[in-house]
Amino acid sequence: MLECGRPPVEKRDCPLVEGCRMVEPMTREERDSGNRKIKVGFLLIVTVSPPMMALLGDPTLPQVAAAAGGGFLLGLAFVWYLGRLASEFTGGSRRP
Repeated sequence: MLECGRPPVEKRDCPLVEGCRMVEPMTREERDSGNRKIKVGFLLIVTVSPPMMALLGDPTLPQVAAAAGGGFLLGLAFVWYLGRLASEFTGGSRRP
């Protein structure tokens, strides 16, 4: 008898047992690819945010470009900081 968060049932009736399989650990390439996607996502969000806010004030094109450039630089600093912060928790930039 197994419990699935509800009254005990037999093993053959439990959806959490049938068809379940163990998940393999991530490879280094998968982890690096995922980290790269997260960094690019953060960079895009931080880069696009200042020009979008600037558009609320009827800006000129150079003002929008300046806001985008500033957002990009701020985004780079933010991603760099988060990378350093994360390395403190993982004990380095690479896991064994």
